[in-house]
Amino acid sequence: MTERTPLLHYRLSASVNESERRAPPAGQAVEQLPDTKKLSTFFGVVIPTLLSMFSVVVFLRIGFVVGHCGLYQAIAMFLVAYFIISMTVLSVCAISTNGALDAGGAYYMISRALGPEFGGSIGLMFFLANVCGCALFVLGLVEAIVATFGVPEATSSFQVLPSGYWWSLLYGTVIALLCLLVCLVGAHIYAKATFLIFLVVMFVLGTIFISFFVVHPRVIVLPPPSTPTANGTGPPFATTANFTSFKLDTLLGNLWADYTLDYTTGNMMNFATVFAVMFNGCTGIMAGSNMSGDLKNPSYSIPRGTITAVIFTFIIYNLLCVLEACSCDRVLLQRDNSFLRDINIWKPFVTIGVYSSTLSAAMSNLIGASRILYALARDDLFGKVLSPAKKTSHSGNPWVSVLISWFLVQLVLFSGKLNTIASIVTIFFLLVYAAVDLACLALEWASAPNFRPTFRYFTWHTCVLGIVGCAVMMFLINAIYASASIAFMLLLLLLIHYLSPTSSWGYISQALIFHQVRKYLLMLDVRKDHVKFWRPQVLLMVSNPRSSVGLITFINDIKKSGLYVLGHVQLGDLNTLPSDPLQSQYDSWLSLVDYLNIKAFVNLTLADSVRHGVQHLLFISGLGGMRPNTLVLGFYDDCSPTDKLIDPSLSTSQSTDPLGPSLDPEQQSPLFHFASLRGSGDSRDGKVVGPQEYVAIIADAMKMSKNVALARYFNNFDRAQALSPASSSQGKGAVYIDVWPVNLLRPDSCSYVDTCSLFLLQLACILNMVRAWRKATIRLFLCVEEGRSVRGSEEKLGQLLKELRIKAQVYPVPWDEQVALHWQRQGEWSKKQQSADGAEDDKQSAEEEESEEDYVNSFPSNATRLSDDYLSAVNKLILDQVRPPPAVRFLYLPRPPADTRRYTAYLHQLDLLTKDLGPTLLIHGVTPVITTDL
Repeated sequence: MTERTPLLHYRLSASVNESERRAPPAGQAVEQLPDTKKLSTFFGVVIPTLLSMFSVVVFLRIGFVVGHCGLYQAIAMFLVAYFIISMTVLSVCAISTNGALDAGGAYYMISRALGPEFGGSIGLMFFLANVCGCALFVLGLVEAIVATFGVPEATSSFQVLPSGYWWSLLYGTVIALLCLLVCLVGAHIYAKATFLIFLVVMFVLGTIFISFFVVHPRVIVLPPPSTPTANGTGPPFATTANFTSFKLDTLLGNLWADYTLDYTTGNMMNFATVFAVMFNGCTGIMAGSNMSGDLKNPSYSIPRGTITAVIFTFIIYNLLCVLEACSCDRVLLQRDNSFLRDINIWKPFVTIGVYSSTLSAAMSNLIGASRILYALARDDLFGKVLSPAKKTSHSGNPWVSVLISWFLVQLVLFSGKLNTIASIVTIFFLLVYAAVDLACLALEWASAPNFRPTFRYFTWHTCVLGIVGCAVMMFLINAIYASASIAFMLLLLLLIHYLSPTSSWGYISQALIFHQVRKYLLMLDVRKDHVKFWRPQVLLMVSNPRSSVGLITFINDIKKSGLYVLGHVQLGDLNTLPSDPLQSQYDSWLSLVDYLNIKAFVNLTLADSVRHGVQHLLFISGLGGMRPNTLVLGFYDDCSPTDKLIDPSLSTSQSTDPLGPSLDPEQQSPLFHFASLRGSGDSRDGKVVGPQEYVAIIADAMKMSKNVALARYFNNFDRAQALSPASSSQGKGAVYIDVWPVNLLRPDSCSYVDTCSLFLLQLACILNMVRAWRKATIRLFLCVEEGRSVRGSEEKLGQLLKELRIKAQVYPVPWDEQVALHWQRQGEWSKKQQSADGAEDDKQSAEEEESEEDYVNSFPSNATRLSDDYLSAVNKLILDQVRPPPAVRFLYLPRPPADTRRYTAYLHQLDLLTKDLGPTLLIHGVTPVITTDL
């Protein structure tokens, strides 16, 4: 008979019987089922894998390979092909021995290792590949039957079946219905039939081997080519060829390659096309792993059974290559794919073998497709679309999945010839195999302690070789289809990523990220830090996030890809508590980070005072070279807090979070289990930290060489509103960032180039580099006194800004009146306080020696005695410069006084200085952050 069966590819003999273990619904007791895992290594792994790898290729394509490539290249091809699949076999064995497998086979392996995105996309492609593979085998069986029994074949004595497209479709439908009936009854029917089919195939192979030795030389009539040469020109095709039995001349004539036209397609063959055809006989290696639910000992059976089947098929293929090269003319090998039937001791044997293996492969693919669909539906990766496929019979057979799979097979049958789809199916299966290698590689690279498979004969090198081999084969078969398949997989991956719910399987990406982050953190050497690469790494102390939404989002803008930590101190003593109260709070804080769409870590601590808690966080926050270098505190004042987490007019600055504007208060409030805010009538006395302790926290941070920023009037800050052109009544909607780089509490010192002033400029520049703030303009205010060269100071500052590559507008601000007011009051203040301070110092000298806060005496005394009138005048000076008002102001924060008794006065001075200024940052820098070097 003339055999024109399409190339037949990867199969999944997922003969998972109906006694598969099913996970019970939540809250339902697990019913004790009898142990039905009764298949041994031979029946459960070796037989399904052998049938999947042999199929019709062993009968119809080995001669084709030897005829075109010659014996040398044929053996080399098998060596390369088996090297590729052996790498994948090692990965399959490793994953399958690292835990129990459920329905779905490769899909289950990939999804539980790489996560739902990869698993779902690969699983859907695996399902489609099995559906198309089933249709391929059905159509191949139809063509084989029609070629033997069809009416158009005048040479046959058994022409009883009419032929044609609709007749072929009818025959295919009948065969598909037969497969459906078997699968509906249960996979155990197929499991029992596989042994009989295996015996048939082995018997036919035995007759083929015997025939090479017992059949005498004969002349065989070749089938006519399906595509005659154009216009009858070209070399004529031979009509006969010889089976010579074993002859040295025949072997010598078949050693080297002789590529010619394929008589069934008319296409010129080459190494790549023949290799693609041959590779179809090296697939089906996952058949055993898909039956893990029916094995007595999966971790023992899968590696041994799969490797045994691979070695056995490799030996059979190479023996056939040698025997055919020694006994068959090259013309016979090239011009008759079904010549084994003509040289067999009884011709129908090969036909029976082809029919049996093809029908087995078709049922195998249908069963495999239904199991994959059932696993996809059970995991809810595609929502309600696949929910009907979850239904099973009383015996556990997913009959709805079987019906859906059969229906899709029937649709594919309408396409008739599937030579084009055959290549796509092969590429889909190769993509699945590459994904299995990738899953094993990811597990190995992640170095997770729980990845300890009992099969240890693999390394990450074998995984990489498997991935590369599968990728090369994909593009060797068809580069266009391979690219389209990868694009389709990525599309499915994105679709599942955004639409599917979060799974509880564990994400290998998290393990890989942990592994890489740890490695790079160890490489981040703090001794190699340089000012050129400085960036703010911020610890923001948050008392209650409900009133700190504006500040949290603003600091997220100013961090410039640096470390950002939200810190919180809860007062308490672990000795008096039954458990750690902070563990239950982390979820709310992490939900807040997700809700505000900020890139921040959360660090909570339990301490007996806020001051000690901040010290803890400054000491322990971060890891390695990633530690906070800047502490940000909210300002200590009487402003009434506003709950921004339940306010319907929640700041639209979180516009990047699609859920933010759509949630109403009733939906938002349960999300964050934070304490309610104090009422508007509460005073400072109700706070957990007093002014003395607050300033002590600032002093502690500076002791630790941390930069400090105090944020005031950010409780109602709205970035979108602050940056909106409509928010500015003048200046054509311009947005400004105002910087006052002089210590306004030290009018006797007007330096603009100290470390703190440059730190202010750096932070303002960083904020201006953020995308949302790029249109803002930095305004730098230069305080000058009469008698000094205003133009010279302005030019000097402009030159400094040019060297620092900072774009800013410089505005000279005369402040003679304010300075004069200071010196006028300063003399009166000194006289009034001189006698009082002398008496008080004598009285308290003994107490100060034992004072626990005496350590701050190491600070330089920067707190000059300033009158309220001077501070109010400076505050008015700042307010008068705002036309239009800025979105935010940066002011110079002086060091706290060395004398701890003046902490309250220091805080009072800051309060008067920044009163009614709007969003303001008081900043003190202690480390150099700017350089003019390249």
